[in-house]
Amino acid sequence: MPIDAFEGRTAFVTGGASGIGLGISKVLAARGARVVMADLRPDHIETALAQFSGGAQSNQVSALQLDVTNREAYAEAAAQMQEEFGGIDILVNNAGVGLEGPILEATYADYDFGFGVNVGGVINGFVSFLPQMIAHGRGGHIVSTASLAAEVVMPPHLAIYGASKAAVCHYCESVKAELAEQDIGVSILLPGPVKSNIHETQSNRPAHLLEGSGFKDSEAKLSRRIVGANWMEPEEAGELVAEGILRNQTYVVTHGFYKDAMRARAEAVLAATPDRVEEAPDFGQFRDE
Repeated sequence: MPIDAFEGRTAFVTGGASGIGLGISKVLAARGARVVMADLRPDHIETALAQFSGGAQSNQVSALQLDVTNREAYAEAAAQMQEEFGGIDILVNNAGVGLEGPILEATYADYDFGFGVNVGGVINGFVSFLPQMIAHGRGGHIVSTASLAAEVVMPPHLAIYGASKAAVCHYCESVKAELAEQDIGVSILLPGPVKSNIHETQSNRPAHLLEGSGFKDSEAKLSRRIVGANWMEPEEAGELVAEGILRNQTYVVTHGFYKDAMRARAEAVLAATPDRVEEAPDFGQFRDE
């Protein structure tokens, strides 16, 4: 059955030890879920676990180090969750990188990094965990973090970031109906500015994707960005996600400031669409040989 309460449920949150991921982890734990924070950074894990230490939820929260682009490691993490908890109930595909830089200076290393984490990490989560979520028969929910950048026309230095997040949106939208037949809900988190460490992009790059990058200078500058005092607190985003899970809400949106830009983009597509309405095409059936 779909998630209607968090008590007794197990949640696996990628990028779960800082920023939005930690905010989600805190809220789900406070609402009664067992939470496993999967994160690339040991320093973030240590800091996050210290925040739970001695508290009411300290026994509900654990962590493991995970590079979401590493399929073998992801499969091992899924096997561990099966062994320890009989499989997970909630998957939060939150790990991502805030890649940006001059598009004419982008190299394959930049595309591979941006799409590898932002899209590949989501796909690896689905592939690794869906079988156990279906097999245990308890239902469940999958949340994937995209971005408001996915829904508007972004400036060129954010093209890779926006495109990778748009892919997450379209994928999750497409699979929602089929997963509903397995009692698995699907939500897409579309955050605006939330206090996080997403600007630490260069620190999270593997060496082979840092070598040859065209974005080194841009990412070094980005790493010095000061998070705005008026940006949303991660726990507030976490509360929105928790409510979105309970409602099986497709879109969980944190901010409204892009609403006009979102409308303008949609209207531009509609304006370019012919008024004639043809019969929907038949994309063909497979013929038995």
